[in-house]
Amino acid sequence: MAGIGAVLLFLGTTFFRTQVLRNNDFALRAEDNRIRVVPIPPPRGAIYDRNGELIAETVTDYSLRLLPASLESTREQLSILREPLGLTEAQADSIVAVVERRPGQEIILSRSLSFERVAWIEEHRLDLPTVSVERFPRRHYPEGEAVAHLVGYVGEINRDELADSINWPGYRAGDLVGRAGIERQYERILGGQAGERYVEVDARGRIVGSIAPRATTNSISGGDLRLSIDLSLQRFIHSIFPKNLNGAVVAIVPSTGEVLALYSFPTFDPNRLTGSIPADFWRELNSDARRPLLNRATSGIYAPGSTWKLATAIAGLEKGVIQANSRMPAACSGGWSYAGRYARCWNAAGHGSLDLAGAISNSCNVYFYQLGVLLGLNQLAQEGTRLGFSRKTGIDFPTEATGTFPADADWYLERFRGAPTPSEVLSLAIGQGPNAQTPIRMAQFFAALAGNGTAPAPRLIASTGNQEHTPETDLGVRPSTLVSLRRGLAQVMEPGGTAYMSSLQHWKVYGKSGTAQNSQNLDKPHAWFTGFAGPEDGEPEIAFAVIVEFGESGSAMAAPIATKVADYYLNSKYGRPTPLLQTLRERSTGVPMTDNTE
Repeated sequence: MAGIGAVLLFLGTTFFRTQVLRNNDFALRAEDNRIRVVPIPPPRGAIYDRNGELIAETVTDYSLRLLPASLESTREQLSILREPLGLTEAQADSIVAVVERRPGQEIILSRSLSFERVAWIEEHRLDLPTVSVERFPRRHYPEGEAVAHLVGYVGEINRDELADSINWPGYRAGDLVGRAGIERQYERILGGQAGERYVEVDARGRIVGSIAPRATTNSISGGDLRLSIDLSLQRFIHSIFPKNLNGAVVAIVPSTGEVLALYSFPTFDPNRLTGSIPADFWRELNSDARRPLLNRATSGIYAPGSTWKLATAIAGLEKGVIQANSRMPAACSGGWSYAGRYARCWNAAGHGSLDLAGAISNSCNVYFYQLGVLLGLNQLAQEGTRLGFSRKTGIDFPTEATGTFPADADWYLERFRGAPTPSEVLSLAIGQGPNAQTPIRMAQFFAALAGNGTAPAPRLIASTGNQEHTPETDLGVRPSTLVSLRRGLAQVMEPGGTAYMSSLQHWKVYGKSGTAQNSQNLDKPHAWFTGFAGPEDGEPEIAFAVIVEFGESGSAMAAPIATKVADYYLNSKYGRPTPLLQTLRERSTGVPMTDNTE
């Protein structure tokens, strides 16, 4: 009897503690077991161009979500969904593995369901107890491929980002975040804040209704952005860029640094990267030898070739080594010998004796070889570094590469573990050797030449009208130096200049072609054209840089693209229609430049 009494006392005490003393604890556990939190994703902010044209928007779509359930239940439901969703066995196994690894966490099976699939799932609702269809804000890019590298795309937040609560506060698994471009750069503005609602589930995890007593927390929409980009110009560039070649185009307002166009080719459709990315498409993009995901405008690095001769000219003028009317000791006869090396000019017949403007307009290698020797490698390297060729431009973009350029002669010892040869200065003086720059850097350099020798950091957010534009690049040149350089750049577009056939009818263009050797194909150099343009009697209003990989000739391939871009922008700005035949060559032949579509 004593034993039975002890057992009854123990049971009574336990029941009392469970039902009375810890009643609230177990009530909360029961509540948690029957309630699930369903996140409400926020609509991302819209992105507009400088004129209010839509670049990115949020549209309503349907997502398919799997609420926490047992592994057995998950497998059963995935077997039902495999055919309508097109899931492979491997994909289904991967989802089960996630459920096993992260029990209690909701999984998004699809971010974009067609209406037919939504209807099918609703018809089979009884067989899919823990699956729910939710309205879902989906990102849409109306211009598609034309803006892909500029705007980027969105994707699900990854594990490393979730673990980084300092840089990614308030995010949860399954949230969509900017993965590239403007979407990435301005995630904090565009992303908004997710809300949540509570649903009641039964013992099998099936939703049986909403929880009325618990208030729903509404999502907060992301903020809108207005970019400096001219979408019409971006669209035009996409229409004329050679489809059988790779490259980039950058256009900038010289006085403000506002980026008018940021284009890279080959491109991709960012709409296919929102939501559930087809595995085959992602694999195709990453295995493509042309690297369509690379933003060549900000991350492509190329030898600048003859476009860099302007930097050599600045060093010569500012250091007092030459004057604008200076001629070199040796006239160009097609090449020049120095320190045991015979370096050729691109013109085998030679250019004869030239002053600085003539050397720029004819892109004479022999003139700049000798100027480089007069400066010396150390001084030329230091001047190039001072001009900004070994640092980023500071553009508000997440993927800007840093150019390569020697700081001084000692840099060669550190990098190559050996002293540079005496003739190394010849290569550096004409934009070759250890000198590699991005199109955005070259565009900013020429933006500084277009103004008073300074240029603000390029920026993609539209000007508010009262913003101060602090120079990021200050060439530190005298007004007379700019006048001398402009004279040479103007002659490039005049009769006898290397890019005369790309001159425009109504606008003044200053430019410099470049044909840069590359290690990938020595027989097909990259083609550059850089410069600026504006009204005949006014200040330049657009600066540009065009690179066409393996384009062979800067004057023949890159120059017409650049001047057509300037023509289109200036015509649009001043209300003038853009003709089909824009450049002098087109007007002379009556044949428009094609995009060389494959």
